[in-house]
Amino acid sequence: MRYSADMATTARAEPARGLASRLFATRKLTLDLAAPLSDADSTIQPFPDASPAKWHLAHTTWFFETFVLRDHLPGYRPFDERYAFLFNSYYEAEGPRHARPRRGMLSRPTLDEVRAYRAHVDEALERALPQLPADPLALVDLGINHEQQHQELLLTDILATFAENPLEPAYAELPPPVCFAVEPISWHRGREGIVEIGAPADGFAFDSERPRHRVFLSAHQIASRRVTNSDWREFIEDGGYRMPALWLSEGWDWVRREGIAAPLYWCDDGTEFSLGGRREVDWAAPVAHVSYFEADAFARWAGARLPTEAEWEDFAASADPVIGNQLDQAGAVVPRPGGGVLGDVWEWTQSAFSAFPGFAPAGGAIGEYNGKFMCGQFVLKGASCATPRGHSRASYRNFFPPHARWQFTGLRLARDA
Repeated sequence: MRYSADMATTARAEPARGLASRLFATRKLTLDLAAPLSDADSTIQPFPDASPAKWHLAHTTWFFETFVLRDHLPGYRPFDERYAFLFNSYYEAEGPRHARPRRGMLSRPTLDEVRAYRAHVDEALERALPQLPADPLALVDLGINHEQQHQELLLTDILATFAENPLEPAYAELPPPVCFAVEPISWHRGREGIVEIGAPADGFAFDSERPRHRVFLSAHQIASRRVTNSDWREFIEDGGYRMPALWLSEGWDWVRREGIAAPLYWCDDGTEFSLGGRREVDWAAPVAHVSYFEADAFARWAGARLPTEAEWEDFAASADPVIGNQLDQAGAVVPRPGGGVLGDVWEWTQSAFSAFPGFAPAGGAIGEYNGKFMCGQFVLKGASCATPRGHSRASYRNFFPPHARWQFTGLRLARDA
């Protein structure tokens, strides 16, 4: 059969239609997540590492406007030239930008003006998608996944914002804690020898997940479940936050300097602050909002350690029916953006976030997406109750500095066999 330009257009049309469906479903979900917020709610920045909800709404829009419309749609005119300075996150190649710690000072544009910005860009994307060639369509796919990352950040930043308010407002009504019985930890023997980790060549993955490559695993065991709130209560009652021998030096300095004595959002009366407001701690649920420093100290207290990234990934991706796919096992039922339930937390590993063998960043500003952050961060694996569908794959590499704990971060133990 002779190849023709008309056939190329037809071949491109169906993927573009499917991509458009995912794109606008993602864009709508972001607006839905922000729907309960007032203009004031969406402007507050609780601390420098978090961002206002309004900024998330605008930055994800700037991403599409800049890397898809500006660069690949002839004649496109930006909604407001000034927004490039306000809503660029960290792309040095895109020029100067508003300082990250001062995003909460942006009372203007208003929330309604940001919604109008989103509508303008969405209309332009809808017109552009049928005519875009393959490379810009790949950027749209990246933009979808980028926005989904910000959906999770939007929720965790709202939680941090509302936690600062003495009125303890609730973002949404959540179901009551499920209160499962806590089962004893059992240990699964991990594979030994050479295994492969990283994303396969086909399908979407972020640049830091590739290339797939071989690593060597020594004899080890992985815990059958995550560490629970009940386990953490024992750690506290045994004086875990007061034992310097359990802590890395930098972590012990952090504990004393910040007065850390429990997971973030825990209260002294057996309650915790959540997206549903203050509620009783579910002692059977996975502990959340703990830092790498805390996770490492707990593991040492428990006579274990944190798994390496390779150990965790091989364990999660294993076809062994005893081990199963840990990404699909629920510890407690919590609503997830995009539907479905998955009651788990991101799990700290002991592995530094660094490049895989053969990693090379993309050219241009997009190459700044992950590679520039491969210093001073640790890898987390799995997914959380706030993670959109499609991001809970074994190869996914979340990463944060060791003191960070405003995300839904927890841990699973490992030990040498």
